[in-house]
Amino acid sequence: MSEHSTKPVIQNLLDVSKSVRGRKWALRCQDDGLTAEFTRQGYSLTLAQILAGRGVKPDEAENFLNPTLRTYLPDPSSFVDMDKAAVRIVDAVEAGEAITVFADYDVDGATSAAQLIRWGRALGSKFELYVPDRIKEGYGPTVSAFETLKANGADLVITVDCGASADAALNAAQGLELPIIVIDHHMMSGDMPPAFALVNPNRSDDHSGQGHLAAAGVSFMLLVALNREAKRRGLDGVPDLLSFLDLTALGTVCDVVALTGLNRAFVAQGLKVMSAKPNPGLAALAQIASVSPPFSTYHCGFVMGPRINAGGRIGQPDMGARMLSSDDLGEIGGFAAELDRINQDRRQLQDRILREALEQAEQLGADKQVICLAMQGWHAGVIGIVAGRLKDRFGRPAIVIGVDKHGIGKGSGRSLAGVNMGAAIHKAKELGIIQAGGGHEMAAGLTVAEEKIPEFQEFIEDNLSAQIRKAREDNTLKVDALISPSALGPELIAEIEQAQPFGAKMSEPVFAFAHMRISYAKALNGGHVRCAFEDQQGLRMDAIAFRAEENGIADVLLAPDPPRVHIVARLKQNTWRGRVKIDVQISDLAIAQ
Repeated sequence: MSEHSTKPVIQNLLDVSKSVRGRKWALRCQDDGLTAEFTRQGYSLTLAQILAGRGVKPDEAENFLNPTLRTYLPDPSSFVDMDKAAVRIVDAVEAGEAITVFADYDVDGATSAAQLIRWGRALGSKFELYVPDRIKEGYGPTVSAFETLKANGADLVITVDCGASADAALNAAQGLELPIIVIDHHMMSGDMPPAFALVNPNRSDDHSGQGHLAAAGVSFMLLVALNREAKRRGLDGVPDLLSFLDLTALGTVCDVVALTGLNRAFVAQGLKVMSAKPNPGLAALAQIASVSPPFSTYHCGFVMGPRINAGGRIGQPDMGARMLSSDDLGEIGGFAAELDRINQDRRQLQDRILREALEQAEQLGADKQVICLAMQGWHAGVIGIVAGRLKDRFGRPAIVIGVDKHGIGKGSGRSLAGVNMGAAIHKAKELGIIQAGGGHEMAAGLTVAEEKIPEFQEFIEDNLSAQIRKAREDNTLKVDALISPSALGPELIAEIEQAQPFGAKMSEPVFAFAHMRISYAKALNGGHVRCAFEDQQGLRMDAIAFRAEENGIADVLLAPDPPRVHIVARLKQNTWRGRVKIDVQISDLAIAQ
Protein backbone atom coordinates (compact mmCIF):
# COMPACT_ATOMS: atom_id res chain seq x y z
CA MET A 1 0.00 0.00 0.00
CA SER A 2 1.36 3.44 -0.92
CA GLU A 3 2.65 5.58 1.95
CA HIS A 4 0.29 8.28 0.68
CA SER A 5 -2.81 6.06 1.00
CA THR A 6 -5.18 6.84 3.85
CA LYS A 7 -7.40 3.77 3.51
CA PRO A 8 -6.82 0.36 1.92
CA VAL A 9 -8.91 -0.56 -1.10
CA ILE A 10 -11.17 -3.42 0.00
CA GLN A 11 -11.28 -6.20 -2.58
CA ASN A 12 -14.15 -8.66 -2.44
CA LEU A 13 -12.89 -12.10 -1.52
CA LEU A 14 -13.82 -14.70 -4.19
CA ASP A 15 -15.79 -11.90 -5.89
CA VAL A 16 -18.55 -12.28 -3.29
CA SER A 17 -20.50 -9.03 -3.22
CA LYS A 18 -23.69 -10.55 -1.79
CA SER A 19 -23.66 -13.83 0.08
CA VAL A 20 -26.63 -15.93 1.15
CA ARG A 21 -26.75 -13.75 4.26
CA GLY A 22 -26.50 -10.55 2.21
CA ARG A 23 -22.87 -9.71 2.96
CA LYS A 24 -19.75 -8.82 1.03
CA TRP A 25 -16.68 -10.90 1.81
CA ALA A 26 -13.24 -9.39 2.24
CA LEU A 27 -9.94 -10.44 3.74
CA ARG A 28 -9.67 -8.99 7.23
CA CYS A 29 -6.14 -7.74 6.59
CA GLN A 30 -5.25 -6.39 3.16
CA ASP A 31 -1.77 -5.26 4.13
CA ASP A 32 0.49 -8.07 2.87
CA GLY A 33 3.51 -6.21 4.20
CA LEU A 34 2.22 -6.37 7.78
CA THR A 35 1.53 -10.08 7.49
CA ALA A 36 5.02 -10.61 6.08
CA GLU A 37 6.55 -8.71 9.00
CA PHE A 38 4.94 -11.13 11.45
CA THR A 39 6.20 -14.13 9.52
CA ARG A 40 9.71 -12.64 9.51
CA GLN A 41 9.45 -12.57 13.29
CA GLY A 42 8.85 -16.32 13.26
CA TYR A 43 5.05 -16.51 13.47
CA SER A 44 3.22 -18.96 11.21
CA LEU A 45 1.34 -17.55 8.23
CA THR A 46 -2.04 -18.31 9.82
CA LEU A 47 -1.12 -16.66 13.12
CA ALA A 48 0.39 -13.73 11.21
CA GLN A 49 -2.89 -13.25 9.33
CA ILE A 50 -4.86 -13.39 12.58
CA LEU A 51 -2.62 -10.84 14.30
CA ALA A 52 -2.51 -8.47 11.35
CA GLY A 53 -6.27 -8.70 10.89
CA ARG A 54 -6.90 -7.57 14.46
CA GLY A 55 -4.80 -4.45 14.25
CA VAL A 56 -1.92 -5.83 16.33
CA LYS A 57 1.38 -4.10 15.65
CA PRO A 58 4.56 -6.19 15.36
CA ASP A 59 5.99 -4.74 18.59
CA GLU A 60 2.71 -5.52 20.44
CA ALA A 61 2.47 -9.17 19.43
CA GLU A 62 4.12 -10.66 22.53
CA ASN A 63 1.85 -8.77 24.94
CA PHE A 64 -1.19 -9.59 22.79
CA LEU A 65 -0.44 -13.31 22.77
CA ASN A 66 0.57 -13.41 26.45
CA PRO A 67 -1.47 -10.70 28.21
CA THR A 68 -0.58 -10.34 31.89
CA LEU A 69 -1.83 -8.21 34.75
CA ARG A 70 1.74 -7.03 35.27
CA THR A 71 1.58 -5.41 31.82
CA TYR A 72 -1.95 -4.00 31.86
CA LEU A 73 -3.12 -3.47 35.46
CA PRO A 74 -3.38 0.29 36.21
CA ASP A 75 -3.08 2.03 39.55
CA PRO A 76 -6.59 1.82 41.05
CA SER A 77 -6.18 5.41 42.22
CA SER A 78 -6.48 6.47 38.57
CA PHE A 79 -10.25 5.89 38.92
CA VAL A 80 -12.17 8.82 40.36
CA ASP A 81 -13.47 8.07 43.89
CA MET A 82 -11.68 4.69 44.07
CA ASP A 83 -9.53 5.56 47.09
CA LYS A 84 -12.49 7.21 48.81
CA ALA A 85 -14.56 4.04 48.29
CA ALA A 86 -11.78 1.76 49.53
CA VAL A 87 -11.19 3.75 52.73
CA ARG A 88 -14.93 3.81 53.54
CA ILE A 89 -15.39 0.07 52.97
CA VAL A 90 -12.36 -0.89 55.08
CA ASP A 91 -13.58 1.52 57.78
CA ALA A 92 -16.92 -0.34 57.72
CA VAL A 93 -15.22 -3.74 57.94
CA GLU A 94 -13.10 -2.66 60.90
CA ALA A 95 -16.11 -1.11 62.66
CA GLY A 96 -18.28 -4.21 62.12
CA GLU A 97 -20.89 -2.25 60.18
CA ALA A 98 -23.71 -4.00 58.32
CA ILE A 99 -22.67 -3.94 54.63
CA THR A 100 -24.98 -4.92 51.77
CA VAL A 101 -23.95 -5.54 48.15
CA PHE A 102 -26.74 -4.47 45.78
CA ALA A 103 -26.17 -6.28 42.47
CA ASP A 104 -27.70 -6.43 39.03
CA TYR A 105 -29.34 -9.74 38.17
CA ASP A 106 -27.09 -10.71 35.22
CA VAL A 107 -23.73 -12.51 35.10
CA ASP A 108 -21.74 -9.29 35.34
CA GLY A 109 -23.66 -8.32 38.46
CA ALA A 110 -23.42 -11.79 40.00
CA THR A 111 -19.66 -12.10 39.46
CA SER A 112 -19.09 -8.55 40.75
CA ALA A 113 -21.09 -9.28 43.90
CA ALA A 114 -19.40 -12.62 44.49
CA GLN A 115 -15.95 -11.05 44.33
CA LEU A 116 -16.87 -8.46 46.96
CA ILE A 117 -18.64 -10.92 49.25
CA ARG A 118 -15.67 -13.31 49.12
CA TRP A 119 -13.25 -10.48 49.85
CA GLY A 120 -15.31 -9.42 52.88
CA ARG A 121 -15.51 -12.99 54.19
CA ALA A 122 -11.72 -13.33 54.00
CA LEU A 123 -11.46 -10.36 56.38
CA GLY A 124 -14.11 -11.74 58.70
CA SER A 125 -17.00 -9.56 57.51
CA LYS A 126 -20.29 -10.94 56.22
CA PHE A 127 -21.55 -8.84 53.33
CA GLU A 128 -25.28 -9.24 52.76
CA LEU A 129 -26.67 -9.53 49.21
CA TYR A 130 -29.64 -7.81 47.56
CA VAL A 131 -30.61 -8.50 43.95
CA PRO A 132 -33.80 -6.86 42.62
CA ASP A 133 -36.48 -8.92 40.92
CA ARG A 134 -36.37 -8.18 37.17
CA ILE A 135 -40.16 -8.25 36.80
CA LYS A 136 -41.31 -6.66 40.07
CA GLU A 137 -38.54 -4.10 40.64
CA GLY A 138 -36.79 -3.70 37.30
CA TYR A 139 -33.17 -2.77 36.75
CA GLY A 140 -31.07 -1.08 39.39
CA PRO A 141 -31.72 0.55 42.77
CA THR A 142 -35.15 1.93 43.65
CA VAL A 143 -36.35 4.18 46.45
CA SER A 144 -38.30 1.32 48.04
CA ALA A 145 -35.28 -1.00 47.91
CA PHE A 146 -33.07 1.47 49.74
CA GLU A 147 -35.85 2.16 52.27
CA THR A 148 -36.07 -1.60 52.91
CA LEU A 149 -32.31 -1.93 53.36
CA LYS A 150 -32.24 1.03 55.75
CA ALA A 151 -35.13 -0.41 57.77
CA ASN A 152 -33.31 -3.75 57.96
CA GLY A 153 -30.27 -2.10 59.51
CA ALA A 154 -27.87 -1.60 56.61
CA ASP A 155 -25.07 0.84 57.45
CA LEU A 156 -23.46 0.88 53.98
CA VAL A 157 -24.64 -0.24 50.53
CA ILE A 158 -22.31 -1.01 47.63
CA THR A 159 -24.07 -1.20 44.25
CA VAL A 160 -22.35 -3.24 41.53
CA ASP A 161 -23.16 -3.14 37.81
CA CYS A 162 -25.90 -0.59 38.50
CA GLY A 163 -26.59 2.66 40.29
CA ALA A 164 -24.84 5.23 38.12
CA SER A 165 -28.14 6.46 36.67
CA ALA A 166 -30.36 5.79 39.73
CA ASP A 167 -30.85 9.47 40.55
CA ALA A 168 -34.15 9.13 42.44
CA ALA A 169 -32.92 6.20 44.55
CA LEU A 170 -29.62 7.88 45.38
CA ASN A 171 -31.39 11.10 46.37
CA ALA A 172 -33.69 9.07 48.61
CA ALA A 173 -30.71 7.29 50.18
CA GLN A 174 -29.15 10.66 50.95
CA GLY A 175 -32.32 11.65 52.77
CA LEU A 176 -32.28 8.37 54.67
CA GLU A 177 -28.64 8.98 55.68
CA LEU A 178 -27.75 5.65 54.04
CA PRO A 179 -24.29 5.94 52.44
CA ILE A 180 -24.06 4.41 48.95
CA ILE A 181 -20.91 3.45 47.07
CA VAL A 182 -21.61 2.92 43.37
CA ILE A 183 -19.41 0.53 41.34
CA ASP A 184 -20.59 0.68 37.74
CA HIS A 185 -19.47 0.87 34.12
CA HIS A 186 -22.54 2.04 32.20
CA MET A 187 -22.58 5.27 30.22
CA MET A 188 -23.60 8.34 32.19
CA SER A 189 -25.19 11.63 31.15
CA GLY A 190 -26.45 14.71 32.93
CA ASP A 191 -25.61 15.76 36.48
CA MET A 192 -23.69 13.46 38.83
CA PRO A 193 -26.15 11.70 41.17
CA PRO A 194 -25.45 11.93 44.91
CA ALA A 195 -23.43 9.05 46.36
CA PHE A 196 -20.71 8.75 48.97
CA ALA A 197 -18.45 7.50 46.16
CA LEU A 198 -19.18 6.75 42.52
CA VAL A 199 -16.55 4.62 40.76
CA ASN A 200 -17.26 4.38 37.05
CA PRO A 201 -14.60 4.68 34.32
CA ASN A 202 -17.37 6.08 32.08
CA ARG A 203 -18.18 9.10 34.26
CA SER A 204 -17.25 12.27 32.40
CA ASP A 205 -14.47 13.33 34.78
CA ASP A 206 -12.74 9.93 34.96
CA HIS A 207 -9.47 9.76 33.02
CA SER A 208 -8.38 6.22 33.88
CA GLY A 209 -8.78 5.15 30.26
CA GLN A 210 -10.58 1.97 31.37
CA GLY A 211 -14.07 2.71 30.01
CA HIS A 212 -14.14 -0.66 28.24
CA LEU A 213 -14.22 -2.62 31.53
CA ALA A 214 -17.24 -4.64 32.59
CA ALA A 215 -18.51 -4.16 36.14
CA ALA A 216 -16.65 -7.35 37.09
CA GLY A 217 -13.42 -5.66 36.02
CA VAL A 218 -14.19 -2.43 37.89
CA SER A 219 -15.02 -4.57 40.94
CA PHE A 220 -11.66 -6.33 40.68
CA MET A 221 -9.94 -2.94 40.58
CA LEU A 222 -11.87 -2.04 43.75
CA LEU A 223 -10.51 -5.21 45.37
CA VAL A 224 -6.97 -4.17 44.45
CA ALA A 225 -7.59 -0.84 46.17
CA LEU A 226 -9.20 -2.58 49.17
CA ASN A 227 -6.27 -4.97 49.56
CA ARG A 228 -3.84 -2.08 49.43
CA GLU A 229 -5.78 -0.16 52.10
CA ALA A 230 -6.20 -3.26 54.30
CA LYS A 231 -2.47 -4.05 54.10
CA ARG A 232 -1.64 -0.42 54.93
CA ARG A 233 -3.62 -0.85 58.15
CA GLY A 234 -2.03 -4.21 58.91
CA LEU A 235 -5.28 -6.20 58.74
CA ASP A 236 -5.19 -10.00 58.72
CA GLY A 237 -6.80 -12.25 56.12
CA VAL A 238 -6.16 -10.17 53.01
CA PRO A 239 -6.99 -12.62 50.16
CA ASP A 240 -4.98 -13.53 47.07
CA LEU A 241 -6.98 -11.72 44.38
CA LEU A 242 -5.66 -13.93 41.60
CA SER A 243 -8.04 -16.63 42.85
CA PHE A 244 -10.97 -14.32 42.00
CA LEU A 245 -9.96 -13.86 38.36
CA ASP A 246 -12.19 -16.66 37.07
CA LEU A 247 -15.17 -14.58 38.24
CA THR A 248 -13.71 -11.43 36.68
CA ALA A 249 -13.20 -13.28 33.39
CA LEU A 250 -16.72 -14.72 33.37
CA GLY A 251 -18.36 -11.33 33.95
CA THR A 252 -16.15 -9.70 31.32
CA VAL A 253 -16.95 -12.27 28.62
CA CYS A 254 -20.68 -12.43 29.37
CA ASP A 255 -21.10 -8.65 29.32
CA VAL A 256 -19.65 -8.65 25.78
CA VAL A 257 -17.13 -5.86 26.36
CA ALA A 258 -14.06 -5.43 24.16
CA LEU A 259 -11.37 -8.05 24.83
CA THR A 260 -8.54 -5.56 24.54
CA GLY A 261 -6.03 -4.21 27.03
CA LEU A 262 -6.84 -4.98 30.65
CA ASN A 263 -9.95 -6.99 29.71
CA ARG A 264 -7.77 -9.29 27.64
CA ALA A 265 -5.46 -9.87 30.60
CA PHE A 266 -8.41 -10.47 32.93
CA VAL A 267 -9.88 -13.10 30.62
CA ALA A 268 -6.62 -14.81 29.65
CA GLN A 269 -5.49 -15.17 33.25
CA GLY A 270 -8.99 -15.85 34.56
CA LEU A 271 -9.48 -18.77 32.19
CA LYS A 272 -6.29 -20.30 33.59
CA VAL A 273 -7.71 -20.05 37.11
CA MET A 274 -11.06 -21.42 35.93
CA SER A 275 -9.34 -24.40 34.31
CA ALA A 276 -7.00 -25.17 37.23
CA LYS A 277 -8.92 -24.38 40.44
CA PRO A 278 -12.27 -22.77 39.64
CA ASN A 279 -14.74 -21.09 41.92
CA PRO A 280 -16.84 -23.91 43.50
CA GLY A 281 -20.00 -22.62 41.82
CA LEU A 282 -18.37 -22.65 38.39
CA ALA A 283 -17.03 -26.16 39.03
CA ALA A 284 -20.57 -27.32 39.87
CA LEU A 285 -21.99 -25.72 36.71
CA ALA A 286 -19.29 -27.34 34.58
CA GLN A 287 -20.08 -30.74 36.07
CA ILE A 288 -23.83 -30.44 35.52
CA ALA A 289 -23.25 -29.24 31.94
CA SER A 290 -20.79 -32.11 31.28
CA VAL A 291 -17.91 -29.86 30.25
CA SER A 292 -14.33 -30.07 31.45
CA PRO A 293 -11.20 -27.95 31.32
CA PRO A 294 -9.42 -26.34 29.64
CA PHE A 295 -12.18 -23.72 29.60
CA SER A 296 -12.50 -21.02 26.97
CA THR A 297 -14.63 -17.96 26.28
CA TYR A 298 -17.11 -20.37 24.66
CA HIS A 299 -17.72 -22.08 28.01
CA CYS A 300 -18.17 -18.67 29.67
CA GLY A 301 -20.56 -17.27 27.06
CA PHE A 302 -22.56 -20.35 26.10
CA VAL A 303 -22.36 -22.86 28.97
CA MET A 304 -21.92 -21.18 32.35
CA GLY A 305 -23.19 -17.69 31.58
CA PRO A 306 -26.66 -18.67 30.31
CA ARG A 307 -27.29 -20.85 33.35
CA ILE A 308 -26.37 -18.06 35.77
CA ASN A 309 -28.42 -15.58 33.76
CA ALA A 310 -31.43 -17.91 33.83
CA GLY A 311 -32.01 -17.20 37.52
CA GLY A 312 -32.22 -13.48 36.89
CA ARG A 313 -34.36 -13.92 33.78
CA ILE A 314 -37.15 -16.18 34.96
CA GLY A 315 -36.16 -17.58 38.35
CA GLN A 316 -34.81 -16.43 41.70
CA PRO A 317 -32.70 -13.35 40.84
CA ASP A 318 -30.01 -13.74 43.51
CA MET A 319 -29.35 -17.43 42.89
CA GLY A 320 -26.31 -16.96 40.64
CA ALA A 321 -24.57 -14.53 42.99
CA ARG A 322 -25.33 -16.71 46.01
CA MET A 323 -23.94 -19.80 44.26
CA LEU A 324 -20.73 -17.99 43.21
CA SER A 325 -20.16 -16.52 46.68
CA SER A 326 -20.86 -19.72 48.65
CA ASP A 327 -18.38 -22.34 49.92
CA ASP A 328 -21.11 -24.77 51.04
CA LEU A 329 -20.85 -27.58 48.48
CA GLY A 330 -24.32 -28.91 49.25
CA GLU A 331 -25.88 -25.49 48.77
CA ILE A 332 -23.82 -24.90 45.63
CA GLY A 333 -24.89 -28.21 44.09
CA GLY A 334 -28.53 -27.36 44.69
CA PHE A 335 -28.16 -23.96 43.09
CA ALA A 336 -26.37 -25.43 40.05
CA ALA A 337 -29.06 -28.06 39.49
CA GLU A 338 -31.85 -25.51 39.83
CA LEU A 339 -30.15 -23.04 37.48
CA ASP A 340 -29.73 -25.80 34.92
CA ARG A 341 -33.44 -26.66 35.17
CA ILE A 342 -34.49 -23.00 34.94
CA ASN A 343 -32.25 -22.58 31.90
CA GLN A 344 -34.15 -25.35 30.12
CA ASP A 345 -37.42 -23.59 30.93
CA ARG A 346 -35.90 -20.35 29.66
CA ARG A 347 -35.11 -21.96 26.31
CA GLN A 348 -38.67 -23.17 25.86
CA LEU A 349 -40.12 -19.77 26.78
CA GLN A 350 -37.63 -18.02 24.52
CA ASP A 351 -38.44 -20.30 21.56
CA ARG A 352 -42.17 -19.62 21.90
CA ILE A 353 -41.73 -15.86 22.04
CA LEU A 354 -39.28 -15.99 19.13
CA ARG A 355 -41.86 -17.82 16.99
CA GLU A 356 -44.47 -15.17 17.80
CA ALA A 357 -42.01 -12.35 17.18
CA LEU A 358 -40.97 -13.80 13.82
CA GLU A 359 -44.61 -13.89 12.75
CA GLN A 360 -44.92 -10.19 13.61
CA ALA A 361 -41.63 -9.30 11.98
CA GLU A 362 -42.57 -10.97 8.69
CA GLN A 363 -45.58 -8.62 8.47
CA LEU A 364 -43.47 -5.46 8.73
CA GLY A 365 -42.92 -3.49 5.58
CA ALA A 366 -39.67 -4.06 3.73
CA ASP A 367 -38.85 -0.37 4.19
CA LYS A 368 -38.66 -0.68 7.99
CA GLN A 369 -35.08 -0.27 9.17
CA VAL A 370 -35.74 -1.23 12.82
CA ILE A 371 -37.51 -4.40 13.92
CA CYS A 372 -39.50 -2.96 16.85
CA LEU A 373 -42.16 -5.34 18.16
CA ALA A 374 -44.47 -5.42 21.17
CA MET A 375 -46.98 -7.86 22.61
CA GLN A 376 -48.91 -8.44 25.81
CA GLY A 377 -47.37 -11.11 28.02
CA TRP A 378 -43.93 -11.41 26.47
CA HIS A 379 -41.62 -12.21 29.40
CA ALA A 380 -39.15 -9.42 30.16
CA GLY A 381 -36.51 -11.97 31.11
CA VAL A 382 -35.98 -13.34 27.60
CA ILE A 383 -36.84 -10.47 25.26
CA GLY A 384 -33.18 -9.45 25.01
CA ILE A 385 -32.24 -12.87 23.66
CA VAL A 386 -35.16 -12.73 21.22
CA ALA A 387 -34.05 -9.28 20.05
CA GLY A 388 -30.59 -10.65 19.35
CA ARG A 389 -31.99 -13.52 17.31
CA LEU A 390 -34.17 -11.14 15.28
CA LYS A 391 -31.17 -8.89 14.64
CA ASP A 392 -29.21 -11.86 13.32
CA ARG A 393 -32.12 -13.12 11.25
CA PHE A 394 -32.96 -9.83 9.50
CA GLY A 395 -29.65 -7.98 9.65
CA ARG A 396 -31.34 -4.99 11.27
CA PRO A 397 -31.45 -3.61 14.83
CA ALA A 398 -34.25 -5.18 16.85
CA ILE A 399 -36.20 -4.06 19.90
CA VAL A 400 -38.65 -6.40 21.62
CA ILE A 401 -41.17 -5.05 24.16
CA GLY A 402 -43.22 -7.17 26.54
CA VAL A 403 -46.29 -5.44 27.97
CA ASP A 404 -47.55 -6.44 31.42
CA LYS A 405 -51.14 -6.47 32.73
CA HIS A 406 -50.72 -2.91 34.03
CA GLY A 407 -49.97 -1.54 30.55
CA ILE A 408 -46.24 -1.05 31.15
CA GLY A 409 -43.86 -2.23 28.45
CA LYS A 410 -40.35 -3.44 29.23
CA GLY A 411 -38.14 -3.49 26.15
CA SER A 412 -34.71 -4.76 25.20
CA GLY A 413 -32.79 -3.97 22.03
CA ARG A 414 -29.78 -5.24 20.11
CA SER A 415 -28.03 -3.19 17.46
CA LEU A 416 -25.58 -3.39 14.55
CA ALA A 417 -22.01 -2.11 14.59
CA GLY A 418 -22.12 1.56 13.70
CA VAL A 419 -25.70 2.08 14.92
CA ASN A 420 -25.80 3.72 18.35
CA MET A 421 -28.97 2.37 19.93
CA GLY A 422 -28.08 3.50 23.45
CA ALA A 423 -27.85 7.15 22.38
CA ALA A 424 -31.26 6.94 20.69
CA ILE A 425 -32.82 5.42 23.83
CA HIS A 426 -31.34 8.21 25.97
CA LYS A 427 -32.83 10.77 23.58
CA ALA A 428 -36.25 9.12 23.73
CA LYS A 429 -36.09 9.33 27.53
CA GLU A 430 -35.14 13.02 27.41
CA LEU A 431 -38.10 13.71 25.11
CA GLY A 432 -40.50 11.94 27.47
CA ILE A 433 -41.43 9.25 24.92
CA ILE A 434 -40.28 6.49 27.27
CA GLN A 435 -40.32 6.41 31.06
CA ALA A 436 -36.83 5.06 31.55
CA GLY A 437 -34.03 3.67 29.47
CA GLY A 438 -30.32 3.38 28.90
CA GLY A 439 -27.58 1.26 27.46
CA HIS A 440 -24.68 1.48 25.06
CA GLU A 441 -24.12 1.39 21.32
CA MET A 442 -24.92 -2.29 20.80
CA ALA A 443 -27.62 -2.92 23.41
CA ALA A 444 -30.21 -1.01 25.40
CA GLY A 445 -33.22 -1.41 27.65
CA LEU A 446 -36.30 0.73 28.19
CA THR A 447 -39.60 1.14 30.00
CA VAL A 448 -42.53 2.60 28.07
CA ALA A 449 -46.26 3.05 28.61
CA GLU A 450 -48.31 0.86 26.29
CA GLU A 451 -50.07 3.83 24.69
CA LYS A 452 -46.69 5.39 23.89
CA ILE A 453 -45.32 2.37 22.01
CA PRO A 454 -46.46 3.52 18.51
CA GLU A 455 -44.81 6.92 19.12
CA PHE A 456 -41.63 5.19 20.27
CA GLN A 457 -41.63 2.90 17.23
CA GLU A 458 -41.90 5.91 14.94
CA PHE A 459 -39.20 7.79 16.87
CA ILE A 460 -36.67 4.95 16.84
CA GLU A 461 -37.22 4.33 13.12
CA ASP A 462 -36.68 7.99 12.26
CA ASN A 463 -33.72 8.39 14.61
CA LEU A 464 -31.73 5.35 13.48
CA SER A 465 -32.64 4.91 9.80
CA ALA A 466 -29.71 6.84 8.34
CA GLN A 467 -27.18 5.02 10.55
CA ILE A 468 -28.71 1.67 9.67
CA ARG A 469 -28.64 2.25 5.91
CA LYS A 470 -24.96 3.14 6.10
CA ALA A 471 -24.17 0.18 8.34
CA ARG A 472 -25.96 -2.23 6.00
CA GLU A 473 -24.16 -0.80 2.98
CA ASP A 474 -20.91 -1.48 4.81
CA ASN A 475 -22.04 -4.99 5.73
CA THR A 476 -18.82 -6.90 5.16
CA LEU A 477 -17.86 -10.30 6.52
CA LYS A 478 -14.16 -10.14 7.27
CA VAL A 479 -12.34 -13.38 6.61
CA ASP A 480 -8.93 -14.23 8.05
CA ALA A 481 -7.67 -16.48 5.27
CA LEU A 482 -8.62 -18.58 2.25
CA ILE A 483 -7.58 -22.19 2.92
CA SER A 484 -8.09 -25.72 1.61
CA PRO A 485 -9.65 -28.67 3.44
CA SER A 486 -6.17 -30.20 3.35
CA ALA A 487 -5.08 -27.58 5.92
CA LEU A 488 -7.54 -28.83 8.53
CA GLY A 489 -5.74 -30.47 11.41
CA PRO A 490 -4.44 -30.08 14.95
CA GLU A 491 -1.57 -27.83 13.82
CA LEU A 492 -3.98 -25.25 12.40
CA ILE A 493 -6.13 -25.34 15.54
CA ALA A 494 -3.03 -24.88 17.71
CA GLU A 495 -2.08 -21.78 15.70
CA ILE A 496 -5.58 -20.35 16.13
CA GLU A 497 -5.61 -21.08 19.86
CA GLN A 498 -2.37 -19.13 20.32
CA ALA A 499 -4.34 -15.94 19.62
CA GLN A 500 -7.06 -16.61 22.23
CA PRO A 501 -9.07 -15.28 24.01
CA PHE A 502 -11.59 -14.23 21.37
CA GLY A 503 -14.69 -12.15 21.96
CA ALA A 504 -16.06 -8.64 21.44
CA LYS A 505 -13.75 -6.42 19.32
CA MET A 506 -11.44 -9.43 19.03
CA SER A 507 -13.54 -11.78 16.95
CA GLU A 508 -12.92 -15.46 16.51
CA PRO A 509 -11.13 -16.22 13.23
CA VAL A 510 -13.14 -17.39 10.23
CA PHE A 511 -11.79 -19.07 7.11
CA ALA A 512 -13.01 -19.36 3.54
CA PHE A 513 -13.13 -22.46 1.35
CA ALA A 514 -13.61 -22.03 -2.41
CA HIS A 515 -15.67 -23.94 -5.00
CA MET A 516 -17.04 -26.65 -2.74
CA ARG A 517 -19.54 -29.28 -3.90
CA ILE A 518 -22.32 -30.13 -1.46
CA SER A 519 -22.08 -33.91 -1.18
CA TYR A 520 -24.39 -34.44 1.79
CA ALA A 521 -26.94 -32.41 3.74
CA LYS A 522 -29.45 -33.40 6.41
CA ALA A 523 -31.82 -31.21 8.40
CA LEU A 524 -31.58 -31.59 12.18
CA ASN A 525 -33.87 -30.57 15.01
CA GLY A 526 -33.61 -26.90 15.90
CA GLY A 527 -33.15 -25.72 12.32
CA HIS A 528 -29.55 -26.93 12.07
CA VAL A 529 -28.10 -28.75 9.04
CA ARG A 530 -25.39 -31.41 9.08
CA CYS A 531 -23.51 -31.43 5.78
CA ALA A 532 -20.40 -32.46 3.88
CA PHE A 533 -18.48 -30.93 0.99
CA GLU A 534 -15.80 -31.86 -1.53
CA ASP A 535 -13.32 -29.46 -3.06
CA GLN A 536 -12.17 -29.53 -6.67
CA GLN A 537 -9.53 -32.14 -5.81
CA GLY A 538 -12.11 -34.41 -4.17
CA LEU A 539 -11.04 -33.73 -0.60
CA ARG A 540 -14.00 -34.19 1.78
CA MET A 541 -14.92 -31.84 4.63
CA ASP A 542 -17.67 -32.45 7.17
CA ALA A 543 -19.47 -29.41 8.59
CA ILE A 544 -22.52 -28.15 10.43
CA ALA A 545 -24.63 -25.01 9.93
CA PHE A 546 -26.33 -23.94 13.16
CA ARG A 547 -29.76 -22.23 12.92
CA ALA A 548 -29.53 -22.54 9.15
CA GLU A 549 -33.31 -22.27 8.72
CA GLU A 550 -33.25 -18.75 10.16
CA ASN A 551 -30.65 -17.27 7.83
CA GLY A 552 -31.35 -18.89 4.45
CA ILE A 553 -28.36 -21.23 4.49
CA ALA A 554 -30.62 -24.28 4.82
CA ASP A 555 -32.37 -23.40 1.54
CA VAL A 556 -29.06 -23.72 -0.33
CA LEU A 557 -27.74 -26.78 1.49
CA LEU A 558 -31.00 -28.74 1.18
CA ALA A 559 -31.83 -27.75 -2.41
CA PRO A 560 -32.69 -30.69 -4.73
CA ASP A 561 -29.91 -29.71 -7.12
CA PRO A 562 -27.48 -27.76 -4.91
CA PRO A 563 -24.96 -25.44 -6.57
CA ARG A 564 -21.25 -25.25 -5.91
CA VAL A 565 -20.60 -22.84 -3.07
CA HIS A 566 -17.93 -20.83 -1.33
CA ILE A 567 -17.97 -21.31 2.44
CA VAL A 568 -16.92 -19.19 5.41
CA ALA A 569 -16.61 -21.11 8.67
CA ARG A 570 -15.21 -21.20 12.17
CA LEU A 571 -12.99 -24.13 13.14
CA LYS A 572 -13.16 -26.03 16.42
CA GLN A 573 -11.22 -29.01 17.71
CA ASN A 574 -13.48 -31.75 19.07
CA THR A 575 -12.05 -34.61 21.14
CA TRP A 576 -14.34 -37.57 21.77
CA ARG A 577 -13.18 -40.87 23.28
CA GLY A 578 -9.60 -40.14 22.35
CA ARG A 579 -10.35 -39.25 18.76
CA VAL A 580 -9.62 -35.73 17.56
CA LYS A 581 -11.59 -34.15 14.73
CA ILE A 582 -12.09 -30.63 13.44
CA ASP A 583 -15.60 -29.22 13.56
CA VAL A 584 -16.31 -26.85 10.67
CA GLN A 585 -19.10 -24.48 11.74
CA ILE A 586 -20.55 -22.59 8.78
CA SER A 587 -21.01 -18.84 9.17
CA ASP A 588 -22.01 -17.96 5.59
CA LEU A 589 -22.33 -19.31 2.06
CA ALA A 590 -22.12 -17.79 -1.39
CA ILE A 591 -23.04 -19.31 -4.72
CA ALA A 592 -19.84 -19.97 -6.66
CA GLN A 593 -20.08 -18.35 -10.10
